[in-house]
Amino acid sequence: MSSQLPEHNEASLPPQEIIDLFKRTFDDELYGDEEEGLEALQVQIQEVKSHLYDRDYLGAFDNDSKRVAYCCRWSPARALGYAALFAHFEPVVDVLTCAEKEDQSVLCIGGGAGAELVAIASIFTPSRPFVSKYAKKAESESDNETTESLNVHLVDIADWESVTTRLLENIEKHWLYSNEFDSFKVKPEHKDILTMDSQALSLSKLNLITLLFTTNELFKENKAGSIRFLQQLNKNCSKGCLLLIVESAGSYSHITVGTKKFPLQFLIDTILCGKRGQENEGDWEVIAQADSSWYRCGGRLDYPIKLENMRVFYRLYRKKT
Repeated sequence: MSSQLPEHNEASLPPQEIIDLFKRTFDDELYGDEEEGLEALQVQIQEVKSHLYDRDYLGAFDNDSKRVAYCCRWSPARALGYAALFAHFEPVVDVLTCAEKEDQSVLCIGGGAGAELVAIASIFTPSRPFVSKYAKKAESESDNETTESLNVHLVDIADWESVTTRLLENIEKHWLYSNEFDSFKVKPEHKDILTMDSQALSLSKLNLITLLFTTNELFKENKAGSIRFLQQLNKNCSKGCLLLIVESAGSYSHITVGTKKFPLQFLIDTILCGKRGQENEGDWEVIAQADSSWYRCGGRLDYPIKLENMRVFYRLYRKKT
């Protein structure tokens, strides 16, 4: 049986505010006066859709027009779902709001398309008393001391830098006051995560790692490299680090190791948590999970393209040692 996430969790900005950020960022593409421009966007969306259907992820994002089309079509609904999912987990909210009153660091693997960035910003923003126009009222003057920063590292094999730049400009302009925007530090990086070492990723300093709709893609491209990467997390992440893995419910593929075939999630659990019956020996523990959870977009949201609901499988792990 599927669970359901609430349409809006008060830990994040309201859904329409999240959607409005995309509308402002891609105003020319979504609301351009020239009919040819809108038709061109639809053509690009159909081309990206065809690549995704064929699981040709590199082809889907090999130029800026396709990347913008994807961001206009799919990222807004994903951002809503991710914001609801992040807000559902108190430990994740604590990281994204710097609740411990110290700098926090997040690594988003395959996070270039804007959905993770906007979802994270939608939770960070209301946590800044007297800094954000959406801030919750502070209880005392001392609550105005918000010197801690949230450091977000977006690593993606496609080059999303121009999309990220456009989104960040609007996050600064419409969500966070510019004099405090420095506390939201975002580093986009166009690289293959499987070729990066632990030092380049600052694994020992991370508080949260997200793998959202990315694990299937990684294992499809490089099975051995993906296994080595998970083992690298075992070795180099610090105690208390969180790892959130999300995929479409029921979409996890099977993978052959030696002569045996396993569900991919079983392989990941084994690498991170240990063999079945020996989980206490693993480096990570599962602190939240669901095989099927829905996020349904509200019917009254104003966006020119249909917003699709999302049914996901998720695992939230925490590093034990």
